[in-house]
This record gives sequence, structure tokens and C-alpha cells, in this order.
Amino acid sequence: MKKALYGLKQALRAWYERLSSFLIQNGFMRGKVDTTLFRKEVGKYFIIAQIYIDDIIFGATNESLCKDFSNLLKSEFKNLISFWGLQIKQDSKGIYIHQHKYTKELLKKFKMEDVKPMKSPMYVSNPLSKDESGKPIDQMIYRCMIRSLLYLTSSRLDIMHSVCRCARF
Repeated sequence: MKKALYGLKQALRAWYERLSSFLIQNGFMRGKVDTTLFRKEVGKYFIIAQIYIDDIIFGATNESLCKDFSNLLKSEFKNLISFWGLQIKQDSKGIYIHQHKYTKELLKKFKMEDVKPMKSPMYVSNPLSKDESGKPIDQMIYRCMIRSLLYLTSSRLDIMHSVCRCARF
């Protein structure tokens, strides 16, 4: 499965076929207009799931349907990495989007769990400069960091300026 996801030209098609057949086997109906949208009715409630590349977003008219669906996916795809970076919390004050889990995974991935937290991500007037240590920088890792941080800006607008400056650098 890992090779199908990341190593082949047809990886996305293979993943979509695997996931869509799994959803259909579990009672979901594929959309007629949008074939990446799936719907399942359970009594008077329903759940919808939207697939986009290797991400899934879902919602239901009953919270227990969401929990059941999440557990169903976890049981079937337990060996895959979770791509559900956005978490949504609703309370009496409003709806909040956060990415705590995704942020922790990023810190772990780039071996930065022990970094010192800062109140401000970067001074606005501080110019970026070349690293003069002589140690070569792995451009693939740098680009991967920037991509990951750009995704993180969807819920953390306070880091937008810093991430964009680093992306330009």
C-alpha cells in the first residue's frame, strides 16, 4: 500500500479505488455528479465523506455517526499515517479549527520536539541570511518543511508572515 500511495505514477488513482470500494462495501453511495463524494443514510440521519487526493473530510447529522466512521477507517487503515490535520471543536462560544495533532507530528517529523516556544514566530524587520556554517542544507527537507508549514497556516494565521518569508528565501 505504501508503494501504491507514494511510489507509482498511478498512486492517487489506486488509493481512490481502494478507498471508494471500501466505502461502498460499507453502505456508502457514490455521488452521481461528484464521484468523490459519498453518502450513507442511517435512519433519519446521514453522513457524507469527501475524498480529495489522500485526504478525507466527513460530517454527519449525528455525532455518533462521525465517531463510528472514524473508528471504521482506523480499523481498516490502521497502518497508514493519518492525514486529518484539521480538527474542529464546537462549544457555546463558537466553532474553532485547530491543528494540535498535526503540529505535534511536524515537530516530531523534523526532530524539533525540544525547541523553545516563542510568543512571536519571527521579527518582522529581521532579515533572513545565508547559513555561513559551511554545512550543506538539504533542499528537499527544507521544501518539505515549508509545504507542511503552509498547510499549518490554514488554522494559524499568526505564522503566515514567517512561513511566507521562509518560502521566498
